[in-house]
Amino acid sequence: MLQTPTPVLVDGLTKRFGEVTAVDAISFTVEASSTTALLGGNGAGKTTTLSVLLGLLLPTSGSVRVFGEDIVKHRHRVLPRMNFSSPYVDLPRRLSVIENLRVYGRLYGVDRLKERVAGVAQDLEIVSLLDKPMGTLSAGQKTRVALAKALLNEPQLLLLDEPTASLDPDTGDWVRSYLETFRKRTAATILLASHNMAEVERLCDNVLMLRAGVIVDRGSPSELIARFGRSNLEEVFLDIARQRGAGGTETVLPVAQ
Repeated sequence: MLQTPTPVLVDGLTKRFGEVTAVDAISFTVEASSTTALLGGNGAGKTTTLSVLLGLLLPTSGSVRVFGEDIVKHRHRVLPRMNFSSPYVDLPRRLSVIENLRVYGRLYGVDRLKERVAGVAQDLEIVSLLDKPMGTLSAGQKTRVALAKALLNEPQLLLLDEPTASLDPDTGDWVRSYLETFRKRTAATILLASHNMAEVERLCDNVLMLRAGVIVDRGSPSELIARFGRSNLEEVFLDIARQRGAGGTETVLPVAQ
């Protein structure tokens, strides 16, 4: 029986922009059917890491394998099995929502595209938006459409950058429930960057804590909360961002590689 390759295997990934090191020799694995969070303050390296995984940026050094394939050499082999959503990446503004979904559906080679677009629109409650130009939508509406685009091909690996940004609490909760159901139904693997710690506690099996381009801690949300002696992940995040150790003591945290 053939073993399915690990969805994400990152080894010694470094990415520099001139003299700035955005990601510094990080290594991690994302197991199949899990949800893993990349956490860190602005500039910690989260979006850079996601961009390398998508093949949008070339690593300065190190290796990145997605479903066993080198993302630099064989990106075309795995991209049909992946997708990405971010409220900070605009879809073409002059196209209507349905035009955008049809274009991206064709790019991903989605079968029975008309039915798939209708199904995703129904699932994410954007049917009323389908004929509206993207440029006329609110921030929250754009977030839902971006997620619909990311789910068109029912990806085996879903990369999310702030998946519930700009959503009101009720809609954000609804989207999180949808993502939980999607993962259970499809056994998809999810890697997300988020600043919403309650969201991470709810959705994620594993957490990678980044600061200044390095992984400084990792573990399940409950493990990190217990290790730092805190009551929730937001307090852990603040301890790490402010370089405090367990119990809030002032210290320089070790790098967890």
